[in-house]
Amino acid sequence: VLAAMPAFGRFIAENMWPPDFKGLSDLLSATLVTIEVAFLGTLLAAVVSLPLALLGARNLAPHRSVFVVVRFLIMVCRAVPDFVFALMFVAALGLGPLPGILGLAIHSIGMLGKVYAERIEEVDPGPGEALAAVGASPLQIIKHAVLPQIMPSLVANTLYRFDINIRSSIVLGIVGAGGIGYELVTALQALDYRRAAAVMIIVLVLVAIVEAVSNRIRRSYM
Repeated sequence: VLAAMPAFGRFIAENMWPPDFKGLSDLLSATLVTIEVAFLGTLLAAVVSLPLALLGARNLAPHRSVFVVVRFLIMVCRAVPDFVFALMFVAALGLGPLPGILGLAIHSIGMLGKVYAERIEEVDPGPGEALAAVGASPLQIIKHAVLPQIMPSLVANTLYRFDINIRSSIVLGIVGAGGIGYELVTALQALDYRRAAAVMIIVLVLVAIVEAVSNRIRRSYM
């Protein structure tokens, strides 16, 4: 590794510098697509994961069989990489952002469903038992006793997943999901390393901004 570093440094200096930001508006449009894919994939996953987690938590599942089926479904979503899901959707739906959104969403359901369910299982049963004693329905117990306890964790884990999905959506551009990842792989395939350097700088700035915003929102809920 140490012996290769000087050669790598020369490669960057000779082939990747200065970065080529020609057509910056196109790169920014592709970056916006990447953000949209990650956001919609995470949003869809969060909306589906919460009811699945309520059914897949030991302390709230209406029946043992429901618990087993839901946990198995969550495990399948988690076991198959988002890259594979995206390839399947590209084959079925064609190129574009939609396969990337669905691939991210299904894999994220596996991750968020698991952490949501585990957090629900850790809630203090006291408030729920008190509400049940005065005749509250299961939905009222979930709304007034369970959700207030798990909301900070839900927000933190969802934002963390969005942070991961930003990076994943860049990779999914390689399989035709569009966005800044597609611009990167196109530049590399064309051996246009200065263009690739510009894309990587934009990716670095994007990740830094998303992480800073996520941390600020997370702190406001903790």
